[in-house]
Amino acid sequence: MKVSKKIMLNHSRFRVWKVVSSKSALELFHPFCAGNPVLIWSEQKKDKIIYLNGLEYIREFSKWTPNSGFELSIGKEKGKKSNVMWQLEDHGERCSLSISIHPYKTSKVPKYMYAFIYLFIIKPKLEQYLKNVLKGLEYYLDNQIPVKKNHFGQHSWFSQNTSN
Repeated sequence: MKVSKKIMLNHSRFRVWKVVSSKSALELFHPFCAGNPVLIWSEQKKDKIIYLNGLEYIREFSKWTPNSGFELSIGKEKGKKSNVMWQLEDHGERCSLSISIHPYKTSKVPKYMYAFIYLFIIKPKLEQYLKNVLKGLEYYLDNQIPVKKNHFGQHSWFSQNTSN
């Protein structure tokens, strides 16, 4: 099962690639990112995303195709990982970017309930998440200003709980 979102951007594929492939890139456009420190950035690439609520995930890149996209696994250092693919496509002077997530199956949900939980909770939450990340990238590319935290609204999985 995978969740995907796509956006059409009024920027060249090369301009978008320059942003999304740079060190600590998520700090520029990810609305739920508190930090994106680099762990390794050479032939092998590995970084960390620290979400607004303090959750930390490691991103390990497995495929890196300049100006086209990359694939990575993301999750807790010693936990299950989800697979993610970022893919750029040319459309003349514009380009599209799609992000697809193959989420890991949690063992916290009984197998007979997983399809229901996926359809009504996991998929909508991941779609909202991807939509906000893509809107954040568009905002950054259009304005050259880093996106504000929770710029398009909070996310129950990644935002700071402000109901205290």
